[in-house]
Parts: sequence; C-alpha cells; structure tokens
Amino acid sequence: MNNKQLRRMLEIVGGLALLQGAVGLVHEFTGWFGWGVIQHVGLLDGREVYGSIALIVLAIALFAAAEERKSD
Repeated sequence: MNNKQLRRMLEIVGGLALLQGAVGLVHEFTGWFGWGVIQHVGLLDGREVYGSIALIVLAIALFAAAEERKSD
C-alpha cells in the first residue's frame, strides 16, 4: 500500500467515523436518525453521547494522520 492509498483510506475511515459520531449526537438530542452504529452497540447503553463524541475525536485524529501523510 503506497502513501497515497493509505492517506485516502485514513480519510475515508475518518469520514465514516465523523458521520457516525454526528448521527449519534443528533439522535441523542433530537431522536432523528436511528440508523447510527452507536445506538446498536449494547456496551454503550446510557453512554451514547460519550461514544459519539469519541467517534468524532477519532475522526479528527484520523484526518490529522492523513494530513501528516500528505507532507511525507
């Protein structure tokens, strides 16, 4: 896997994590979008907001890693 492919994969996974984190927060505060991953993880019952925030933080870290790969 070359540098460009790795960067693209990090961006895609980061985008998916950001989407799922945002959907989880929207679902918790409004009740919309019940199709997120966070709502279906039994381990996070009662802690869905924290799980969603963790996914958004993970997405930011993945985007930062992809950006770091761009400068190499």
